[in-house]
Amino acid sequence: MTGGMSGLGEMDELYEAIILDHYRSPRNTAPVEGADVDLEVNNPFCGDEFHIQLKVEDDAVSEVGITGRGCAISQASASLLAELVKGKSTDQVHDAVDSIRRLLKGEEITDEEADVLGDIEALGGVRKFPVRVKCALLSWVGLDDALTEHLSK
Repeated sequence: MTGGMSGLGEMDELYEAIILDHYRSPRNTAPVEGADVDLEVNNPFCGDEFHIQLKVEDDAVSEVGITGRGCAISQASASLLAELVKGKSTDQVHDAVDSIRRLLKGEEITDEEADVLGDIEALGGVRKFPVRVKCALLSWVGLDDALTEHLSK
């Protein structure tokens, strides 16, 4: 990862540091007892895979646990996701997933969306490497689909 993004400028170096930090020290990796959402997602083309667990109480994510393996981008993205969704309403989670999808497609996001995403905006640099966008989105899309399914029950 470092060699692939080096030399892209000061802001990219900051983004790279955020991604590497989350890759090396992923957040919210403990299993969730009595999880309401429990799923496995994977990308068979590159080998990225995650086990995502959520506890949903009063229409908000009260606990999250994400473990897995894969490239630095997918691992960092899952860690950033885990940090973001804890304590958020299910609508806020869906909105964040929509924002990250648009960010990675190179579409504009609002200042408010950027504020919500915080460090996650670091993943925007991935759009320079189109083959890596699926790596960054794997955990987000999986969680969004699982949360939608959970809420429809």
